[in-house]
Amino acid sequence: MKKICTSFKEAVADIQDGATLMVGGFGLCGIPENLILALVEKGVKDLTVISNNCGVDEWGLGLLMQNKQIKKMIGSYVGENKEFERQVLSGELEVELLPQGTLAEKIRAGGAGIPAFYTPAGVGTPIADGKETRIFNGKEYLLEEALTADFSLVRAWKGDKMGNLVYNKTARNFSPMIAAAGKVTIAEVETLCEIGELDPNYIHTPSIYVQAIIESQQEKRIERLTVKK
Repeated sequence: MKKICTSFKEAVADIQDGATLMVGGFGLCGIPENLILALVEKGVKDLTVISNNCGVDEWGLGLLMQNKQIKKMIGSYVGENKEFERQVLSGELEVELLPQGTLAEKIRAGGAGIPAFYTPAGVGTPIADGKETRIFNGKEYLLEEALTADFSLVRAWKGDKMGNLVYNKTARNFSPMIAAAGKVTIAEVETLCEIGELDPNYIHTPSIYVQAIIESQQEKRIERLTVKK
């Protein structure tokens, strides 16, 4: 059985200044919003955050950005966050932007224990500056190193007391890879099940990757509301 936390303060207690975090989510879909709020409240700083994007100005990782708790951001998209743009242009924030597929594979490789891989994405662009390239079958490829983190934060639809996780549709996004690539993975789940309730055939993240779990409901804000006129 995994550590079952009773508060989000307890869940993030071991995350200290200077930690490297991986955070699941795509836009606001599938983000561990309560774990993020707990980090905002705790006030940890100088964080390196690895995530597809940085939320929006007033929700998700955007709250950590607003509080200047993030020192470096590694991601693939920044378009929904004006404060992100401001901090980058002012030199307050270090940013490493990657092609989205490269980011996903760097995380997956980190979780699989693969230190590096070759990809054609980024060859001939500024992304390739200072990186090794190699020719395979007449085509040039770029060497990319894997990513890992001190802590991975993910959100799941259901989890059991062993730490097995099931995500809901597109809210799965980067989370299975991120859960595997963290030294310590903390999961917030909408429903905490007893051991044996989840069908083993449909587990997305096996319990071996999860060290702590907490049950809570999410606000689930909509990133960009579109309605019919």
